Amino acid sequence: MPAGLDRLKHIVVLMMENRSFDHMLGSLRKKDPRIDGFPDDWTNPGPDGQPVGVKLKAAYRGQLTPDPEHHFPHVDRQIFNGDTSPNRVAAMTGFVRNYYDQRQDIDHAAQIMYAFRPEQLPVLTTLAQQFAVFNAWFSSIPGPTLCNRAFAHYGTSFGQAGMEWWYATKPTVSIYDRLIAQGRTAKVYYFDQSSSSLEVPNLLKNQPEVFGTYPDFLASCRDDTLPDYSFIEPNYTDHDGDSGEILASDQHPDHHVREGDRFIASIYNAIRRNEELWQKTALLVLYDEHGGLFDHVPPPSCTPDGYEAKLDETGGIPFKFDRLGVRVPAVLVSPWIPVGTVVPSARVFEHASIPATVTEHFIGNYDDRTPREKQAETFLDLLSLPAARAGGFMFADK
Repeated sequence: MPAGLDRLKHIVVLMMENRSFDHMLGSLRKKDPRIDGFPDDWTNPGPDGQPVGVKLKAAYRGQLTPDPEHHFPHVDRQIFNGDTSPNRVAAMTGFVRNYYDQRQDIDHAAQIMYAFRPEQLPVLTTLAQQFAVFNAWFSSIPGPTLCNRAFAHYGTSFGQAGMEWWYATKPTVSIYDRLIAQGRTAKVYYFDQSSSSLEVPNLLKNQPEVFGTYPDFLASCRDDTLPDYSFIEPNYTDHDGDSGEILASDQHPDHHVREGDRFIASIYNAIRRNEELWQKTALLVLYDEHGGLFDHVPPPSCTPDGYEAKLDETGGIPFKFDRLGVRVPAVLVSPWIPVGTVVPSARVFEHASIPATVTEHFIGNYDDRTPREKQAETFLDLLSLPAARAGGFMFADK
């Protein structure tokens, strides 16, 4: 076994909200052509048929109002530009027209094609360049938040393609159930009581012990008491705290993107400042879905998981969970990863890769999983160095 895997005791996943790969990391292509960012001439047609190109004009806040549509029928239009024919092609050219429908303003709709410059996201882009960035990590469903997050917890959404909350009565057990049944430990860390957790309906009734808060996570990193598996949720709401307003850090449009970048830094710093913990931990930072924002890479097909979506969730479009959603940013962090690793596009990942990887590492053979999860790519082979990298860096806390 590679030394990094032999030493690996903790897997930490931080899942942010609703941003696409090209929007957040696509401009890194200029710094490293191995990174599959948007081509210089990439465009989408506007409602008048005129091409709308990518501009490096994304702002931290104030542009994406109203929130771009990202439910299944709208994502289908973004991918296929309204084509519903049997032999349609995923041209990724419907983003501007779909956003135009919300305000009927072409100048505003063009902002769906705005991307961040690397220096605007110093934490995310530094981690992407210093560790491993995935060229082909896709959301699991061409749809919204909850069904995509379900794949991270269960390896399936049990046929849901929308915002259905309740999964706990379904047959496939969560990654948390699996680990605990094997004598392992796992927690979902949510920010605070005001922000809460998107997994409350599914896990709280029977497993309150799997929940912790952001301060609990920081304390566990300091004390080297992290569970085997940690899933971290950001702050989903702007709300008052003991010392004033606390900004949402999830980066969901139109929350402050720089605040989310700082939150990512706080998770990395908490692990990094404990040298013993750093040597035995892998941190995955990724996003649940694209949030209606542009990406140029067509989602590939995937192994069906035996379900078919309800037509009222898909706008009448048949969907058998046999293709992925839009590509999202994903970065894996560990001192056992070579600097500047770019995971090639030939290796396709999705959110079922999370329980697949955690199960493989901490449990081993485990049959009670969907075909989709069993076929999902895993990522711990990226911890390939014969010795952990010396030195390192921390981000400023503010």
